[in-house]
Amino acid sequence: MRVAVLDDYQHVATTMADWTQLPGDVTVTVFSDHQPQPDALAARLKGYEIVCIMRERTPFTREVFEKLPDMKLLITTGMRNASVDMQAAADHGVTVCGTAGSSSATPELAFGLALALARNIPNENNAMRQGHWQLTVGQGMKGRTMGLLGLGNLGSKVAKYAQAFEMETIAWSQNLTAEAAAAKGVRRVEKDELFRQSDFISVHLVLSERSRGIVGARELGLMKPTAHIINTSRGPIIDEDALADALRNGTIAGAGIDTYSVEPVAKSNPFLDMKNTVLTPHLGYVTEETYHIFYGQTVENIVAWLKGEPIRVVTA
Repeated sequence: MRVAVLDDYQHVATTMADWTQLPGDVTVTVFSDHQPQPDALAARLKGYEIVCIMRERTPFTREVFEKLPDMKLLITTGMRNASVDMQAAADHGVTVCGTAGSSSATPELAFGLALALARNIPNENNAMRQGHWQLTVGQGMKGRTMGLLGLGNLGSKVAKYAQAFEMETIAWSQNLTAEAAAAKGVRRVEKDELFRQSDFISVHLVLSERSRGIVGARELGLMKPTAHIINTSRGPIIDEDALADALRNGTIAGAGIDTYSVEPVAKSNPFLDMKNTVLTPHLGYVTEETYHIFYGQTVENIVAWLKGEPIRVVTA
């Protein structure tokens, strides 16, 4: 039995779980480089019955499933993965299992990006290393308004962090009620008011056809020229071309970006050359605590499946 572990960017998969729990006749191969091309991916995974993937790093489309007749089990970290064609998996007899994760890692990064933008931390760090001293004047968080685009599990945590910094908190999403927001100490506003009133907007929506591009040129144009937007959810929720234009033109002051429409980003990505962006390479969930859960439960899933008793099965 052969197991492939994909996209181990940090070379830590084997240290984050006890893989010796697997039977002796199971061999595990870890790939650290990213291979998104279906033909090359299929050639790499030929003969592997079990494939373990990290979130949305490598898409598993119908084309990929068709090219991998030997695959019987696909394990994704997290209990949903928009990059996996679940119907194709079912059609090809592939069981898909998931894992739990951390509900704190992404909100912590989101608020960290807000702080980095407010106090110009990356630019001051770089300038100091070049011999400069105090080039910018930052913003305090107290008394400013944090707008949450989505007030679910993750957005609610960012609201708590903002409240600890004595910020005002407002929120909007399609299904959010005033009562649900008030229960979390947050004031519900209409969508346009969220963009007009916020000094920081943190995006916490699930990517769907309804949320794709929900932040476009019109919404960015409503924001204060001193305001910032933070995206730790999914890149396509924000129209990236519109955001790049807004940042170039000074429509908004800055953006903290952790997720992108294409990952890893190309060297031509316009955000890379902008001084009013703070960029991280989809690190929202990348913590030791989360990885121990991800890889630990991946091993548990393999053991259970080999016994004919699959656990954490994902069906949609």
